[in-house]
Amino acid sequence: MSEQEEEADSQNAVDSSKQTEDALRSIDIPVPSESDQTEGYESELDPSGGGREKRIEDLSDQSVSSLELNDVQQLMDSVMIAERAEDGGGSLAKSGSAVQSARPYSKASLTFMEKVKAVKESLRIPMKDSLATVKVILLPVGQEIVIPFKVDTVVNYLKDHFSSLLGVPAFVLQIRCAGTVLKNHETLLQHGIKPQDVVQVEMFSSHPDLYPVRRIARPAEASQIITVRVQTGIDQYQEVAVEMIKSDFHKPFLGGFRHKITGIEYHNAGTQTVPKKIPEKLNAFCRDTQTVFQKGKLQQTTNTTSTQMTKIGVYVSNITDKLVKPGKYFSAAEYHAKRLQAIIVIQTYYRRWHAKVVVEDLRRQKMFRLQWEAEEEHRKIREKEEWMKLDYYRRHNPQTKEDFELLYNALELWRQEELTRINQFLTGAERKAALCELLEKETQIIASIGRHRYITYTENQEAEIQSFLDKCSAPKTWRRFDGKIIEMDTQFTIRARELQNIYNCIMLKNVSQDERLDVLLTLKHTVKEHECKLTQEILELIDREVDLMMRGVKHQNLEGLRKRIATLFFHYIKTPLFNPEVARYLKVPQDPLKFYRKIYFCHSCQLYLPSAEFPVSSTSHRIYQCRQCINLDNESRKRESYLKYKCLLQRLYCSEADYEDGSEIAFLIQLQDIQYLTENIWASQSVLSAWKDLNDLVMVRWDKSVEWSPWNCILLTKDEGATHLKLKSIEEGYEPLFIHKIKHKHFLAKNYFSQIPLLASFLLDDGEVEEIRKKHQSEPTTKILEVHRPGP
Repeated sequence: MSEQEEEADSQNAVDSSKQTEDALRSIDIPVPSESDQTEGYESELDPSGGGREKRIEDLSDQSVSSLELNDVQQLMDSVMIAERAEDGGGSLAKSGSAVQSARPYSKASLTFMEKVKAVKESLRIPMKDSLATVKVILLPVGQEIVIPFKVDTVVNYLKDHFSSLLGVPAFVLQIRCAGTVLKNHETLLQHGIKPQDVVQVEMFSSHPDLYPVRRIARPAEASQIITVRVQTGIDQYQEVAVEMIKSDFHKPFLGGFRHKITGIEYHNAGTQTVPKKIPEKLNAFCRDTQTVFQKGKLQQTTNTTSTQMTKIGVYVSNITDKLVKPGKYFSAAEYHAKRLQAIIVIQTYYRRWHAKVVVEDLRRQKMFRLQWEAEEEHRKIREKEEWMKLDYYRRHNPQTKEDFELLYNALELWRQEELTRINQFLTGAERKAALCELLEKETQIIASIGRHRYITYTENQEAEIQSFLDKCSAPKTWRRFDGKIIEMDTQFTIRARELQNIYNCIMLKNVSQDERLDVLLTLKHTVKEHECKLTQEILELIDREVDLMMRGVKHQNLEGLRKRIATLFFHYIKTPLFNPEVARYLKVPQDPLKFYRKIYFCHSCQLYLPSAEFPVSSTSHRIYQCRQCINLDNESRKRESYLKYKCLLQRLYCSEADYEDGSEIAFLIQLQDIQYLTENIWASQSVLSAWKDLNDLVMVRWDKSVEWSPWNCILLTKDEGATHLKLKSIEEGYEPLFIHKIKHKHFLAKNYFSQIPLLASFLLDDGEVEEIRKKHQSEPTTKILEVHRPGP
């Protein structure tokens, strides 16, 4: 045999081994579109749906089963055709893949069953030329996962696959290849990765704190055994069974060598095998391992020395010898004195440096203190300006009940000033004329405030109606584990949204006649679904408006009729029978039995109202007037503003909630109680600085270790209150005379609030209350209850 023939045979053997290796690789890395996915970690990420993969898999199984059930004669014919084509040297074109894959096995040494097996295996081999093997390293856990992936598919599908495995959102995952972070719309082909290549990428999380990448837990994988056909000689082959054990850890390079021609790296055997698990040590924490024994022993080594001098027979040169002269002798006292002088010099410089550091620190603290004081002063001025701007805005654009209280309070203050001026400087007829003019101005101002209140009430009512309709038509929402909001519409919310759209169309202005007729027709069809007195009245009003529009009546003359239709339709929307979703937001329950014990009679307006409409203080014994009547009486007579007391009470609630010590009495105090406590007990001013602006005052604890109560409080400014709470001992911070003054005010508060049954339960064990009552038994009660009875 010539050398050319030997080279050709060796080349054929190499080609056959490469074909076998390619076939084994294709079997090892299954394609989802043609073979079954045995493991979810090594499956291909295909953007197509799973139904197509299932259909192709069924067709592949049917083709293999049909091949086994076919007549054996057909298979023999195909093999004979392949042998003739090989012997004749010609190429016979066949469309099927069975003949092409059976040609390498058409040797005399192969049996008929081996040919059948080769044909079956060739049918099972998937043909995917665009696949590349991707090794994904999960950082920071270092887990390695090998999967096949198409080089012309975007990287976003790879992220979606690992997002489901890791339980992490896809937008958090980042893929890095060769130091470059891949974008979602990019492919592996754009980065120079060709089919059948092996590439290693790293996957990490952009937010490791919120979404960390953890190790993928999966069941233990069984080993896979494949048969490899190895060429042992010329025209001699041997089938060897190879067991493949899949490992998910990244193999470190622990030594090896690289082929100079092919460039293939060969690792040592230590990196090719699964590392052995270190057995756990039991009872490792015992006394023997935790106790340390130390031993100390001094060692002295011997050092043998010798000297050499000139003598008979020995010559030693003295050229390098030195003449040593004795120096000046000094005693130990002189030595210590010298050391002491050096120490004093070092201490001098050190103390100088330390003094400079201390002075610099003091200077820095002073600078910070002055800067903080300037900032605090600027903050107080800014807060005061903002409060004045807000008060000015609320007076010029009142929107709430408290804003109108401020207006009436300002009106009363102006009236008192004018009345004082008139009584002081005018007499007789001039005084009467000035009083009449003052009364006329006051009447005009009250009328102006009333008009503004009506406009504000109309605007607020429309806003409340829209807010109510939005709540009824809002879908059901809840938050998922990943932070996304899920919304769901029910049949009741859809019905509420339809009614809301009709209501908004009814309230539209400046629409044409045809559009208005369409809206009324839609409303008519909606209302006709139910028959009752309310729907009949709405239908009559709709027919009346249509008739008037056909007669050519102007839009300005139809405003009252349209408003009446809108009001009745809003009542239709608020009926749970027509709109079931509205029952969840109605303040009035539909069951009338719930009102029997919660309805009270107002002696002022002669109406029966629910208990929520009556203000109840901690000292009241019965319910007499409702809130609306009390506000009306205040606007017509006293015209007091309770906004400052409401702010003071709100600050008290916030400060007590910050303690989190189960304080109860502070949350039982109402607006009338805090007003009495401020005006009658503390004289509406700070005890220390006599500051009278209630906007700057706070009611804090006198003893911060005891819960707040009217007999354990003090009225101070905000800065004074913050300083008071920093005191460790009250006796050290204040003088005995001041403490006695505060105790006296606490006695007065106990005497007044002990009349309240609920607060009296906190004073059962207090003997000071009885002493106060005995001492002030002849004096009248501090608070006088005014009862206004209706006239005959």
